[in-house]
Amino acid sequence: MSIFKKIERSRDYDSLTKVWLESVKATHDFLSENDIEFYHRKIASDYMPNVEIYTIKNCNDDPCAFIGLSHDNIEMLFVHPAEMSKGYGSTLLRFAIEEKGIRKTDVNEQNNQAREFYHKHGFKITGRSLTDGEGKPYPILHLEL
Repeated sequence: MSIFKKIERSRDYDSLTKVWLESVKATHDFLSENDIEFYHRKIASDYMPNVEIYTIKNCNDDPCAFIGLSHDNIEMLFVHPAEMSKGYGSTLLRFAIEEKGIRKTDVNEQNNQAREFYHKHGFKITGRSLTDGEGKPYPILHLEL
């Protein structure tokens, strides 16, 4: 039995927001609670509608990971913490690269897990911004394959 269902396009923002929140709590220890709440209010209303979202469901048919793509950029990639290290993120990344031709992404400089993940998959740092897209003081690394 496969550990996941096929990758499919999704607009189920409510369940994906839950995955996002749990993932952020597990991996973004540099964010304050106020900032997590700030982004949480915006994820389903402002961010998700502006990207193509693809998700993987686990064998229980629950969304466990998703990727958001825009033009030639991975805008978001989140895996529920209970499902990390099972290959979901790598599967979604390969899908973005091989099926969608994506070669770029941005990552929070303080998110060591994400930096290591993308480095392992061949991404290199091509630039750095002092603030994130909302102007908050979280440096962003620009990566390219």
